Amino acid sequence: MESTVLAALWGADAPLTPGQVQGALGAPLARTTVTTILTRLYEKGTVTRTRSGRGFAYTPTEDAPGLTARRMHSELQKEEDRSTVLARFVSQLTDEDEQLLRELLDGDAR
Repeated sequence: MESTVLAALWGADAPLTPGQVQGALGAPLARTTVTTILTRLYEKGTVTRTRSGRGFAYTPTEDAPGLTARRMHSELQKEEDRSTVLARFVSQLTDEDEQLLRELLDGDAR
């Protein structure tokens, strides 16, 4: 559900209140459920919030690729044997992704 809420925030041009997120989702989620999800995302640092009336309006702190990168980094930090994790990750890359990674490490891409 977090990714669905984040998708609604990424698609917005401005910060959204829980009610606005609920409307953007078009799913039968209660506003209180949306508020709980947004609060958890805020506690994780995934969104920021500003006062909006008696509640808050939320904005994502990163775009989707940035969030994925942060999650990957977080998972890597949990493991003591980082070299094995990285080796297995790289061994499972497609040829195209491996080439892109090489270019990024060499500073030749993006």
